Amino acid sequence: MKTKKIVFLGFALCVALILSYIETLIPFGFGIPGIKLGLANLIVLIILYMDMPIEAIMVSVARIILMGLLFGSFSSMIYAFFGGMLSLLCMYLFRRFNRFSPIGVSCLGGIMHNVGQLIVASLVVQTNIFAFYFPYLLLAGLLTGLLIGVIGNTVISRYSKYLVKWREA
Repeated sequence: MKTKKIVFLGFALCVALILSYIETLIPFGFGIPGIKLGLANLIVLIILYMDMPIEAIMVSVARIILMGLLFGSFSSMIYAFFGGMLSLLCMYLFRRFNRFSPIGVSCLGGIMHNVGQLIVASLVVQTNIFAFYFPYLLLAGLLTGLLIGVIGNTVISRYSKYLVKWREA
């Protein structure tokens, strides 16, 4: 890997970590466990739109592990990992279709992150009791994905020529 790409990925990881930490300081959730803004997903979305899916996985996994070690627990890492990987997989697939804007891809990512966490919760507790959370988590994933998507779309459209330079580095 070239030095510029390593620097870019290190910078992206640092920004994702900072956004994740800021998210822990924002009281958001409306009394429903598991709802977050998903600010760090902005970085993953941008990297996906730079056509760097492997790098998006690397940044996402490293951020989840570091956040779990610094501010969370093993169980929070497990939930974040499976939610994040399902979200990333679906975002990557929708991105490959080239029919969806970053807003649509981000909305899907927000929804699928919550679906992944619900699946893990159901497997851990071995019950479907969490299914009643699904409508709330669906709406929350859609709204937070919309917010992140609008911001991501703005960054991608305004800075696309710079992002291409980083990808080619």
